[in-house]
Amino acid sequence: VQLQASGGGLVQAWGSLRLSCAASGRTFSTYAMGWFRQAPGKEREFVAWLEWSDGSTFHADSVKGRFAISRDNARNTVYMHMNSLTPEDTAVYYCAASGQPYYSGTYYHKETQYDYWGQGTLVTVSS
Repeated sequence: VQLQASGGGLVQAWGSLRLSCAASGRTFSTYAMGWFRQAPGKEREFVAWLEWSDGSTFHADSVKGRFAISRDNARNTVYMHMNSLTPEDTAVYYCAASGQPYYSGTYYHKETQYDYWGQGTLVTVSS
């Protein structure tokens, strides 16, 4: 599975961006997609995940109400809609795909649950 992230850039505070993650290859072997981010000098952290089959989603508290993960199954693409951006959102954003089967109660919030990673796209929010 190959993942291609795009859509990052420079945006002013309170602005919006949409990130895209296009999946190719053996995508049928994956069950969920996630977004993580790594700010300068910090560890990578979970942002949001989406389960392919029924579209279940989960967002980290830090972005809840401002970010929204969505999918386009026909295009094997997952999006991250980011609104009300603040300088604290500045980071490299990574998309990832999980081959871990989905069961009721499964949460894909750990890096170890993901098998494939994209190259990252930089989001810079200026104050």
